[in-house]
Amino acid sequence: MNTVAKLAATAVALSFATEAAATEWNVSVWGKRRAFTEHVEKLAELVSAKTGGEFTMNVSYGGLSKNRENLDGISIGAFEMAQFCAGYHRDKNRVVTVLELPFLGVENLEQELAVSNAVYAHPAATEEMAQWNAKLLMTSPMPQYNLVGTGEPRDELAEFEGMRVRATGGIGQAFEAVGAVPTSVTSSEAYQAMESGVVDTVAFAQHAHLSFGTINEADWWTSNLNPGTVNCPVVVNIDAYESLSDEHRAALDSSVPEALEFYLSNYGELLKRWDAVLEEKGVEKVVIAPEVIAEFRTKAADPIRDAWIADMEAQGIPGQELYDLVMKTLDEAKSGS
Repeated sequence: MNTVAKLAATAVALSFATEAAATEWNVSVWGKRRAFTEHVEKLAELVSAKTGGEFTMNVSYGGLSKNRENLDGISIGAFEMAQFCAGYHRDKNRVVTVLELPFLGVENLEQELAVSNAVYAHPAATEEMAQWNAKLLMTSPMPQYNLVGTGEPRDELAEFEGMRVRATGGIGQAFEAVGAVPTSVTSSEAYQAMESGVVDTVAFAQHAHLSFGTINEADWWTSNLNPGTVNCPVVVNIDAYESLSDEHRAALDSSVPEALEFYLSNYGELLKRWDAVLEEKGVEKVVIAPEVIAEFRTKAADPIRDAWIADMEAQGIPGQELYDLVMKTLDEAKSGS
């Protein structure tokens, strides 16, 4: 082989090696880019930077899968990473639903992140997700949900009787316990449900009221009802994760804390602007009386928690241990230990 031929062969070999080293992942989320997805976007940015563009992520907003089918897509390897919410399919991610129990007492995003990380690291969570070929990568910490509604504000528990509310998971169960009628339409369908009168109220975190437009239909917003929140993991396909090179896996793992730090900072800015958003859109800020919240908690928190623990234990899942882990982690987060 002459020198030119050798050089050409070497160039081709190097080209193939470069192609082999490149990793491209598809990531399935939904809606549009918003505070809820900023850690996914930041993760993609960080991983690409750390690998010199060799490991890239294509974040798709609804183009790869419906939001209720993201875990199924991960299980069959239709894409490598996805975000989903536990309340969309409680039977598939039972362990994580401990974080959706009403009135846990979580006060801020940092505490929500702490309890989520503790549950995600529990062997029961790892084992259950492995059944879907999924690895829990990071959470999407959200503040406590609150209601927007139309008509006269509902600030007494008796006014929740018959109220049609878009609420999923433990929050839906909590409203049901006080006589409301929850429906679990997806976040993308919530605005239409509210506009058409299918629901009277919608329970969301602040970013979702903005992103999905429910705030534009609202006459009022409950500022302090705080019945709970939804837990929404970001997972990766186990086969895809394990097939990463050591360098690319290290880039991914090391970027998770940075992405979450960015998420918390970004979401914090949104919360600071929230009162201005309400004023701009002419939405009344409703403060629920402490005795009403206490009554709500009595009717919803203990019975739903006890039923959840019993149900999990009957299925061979350590429900009491998981609940105790959440409470212990929350106490530590509040005390700063």
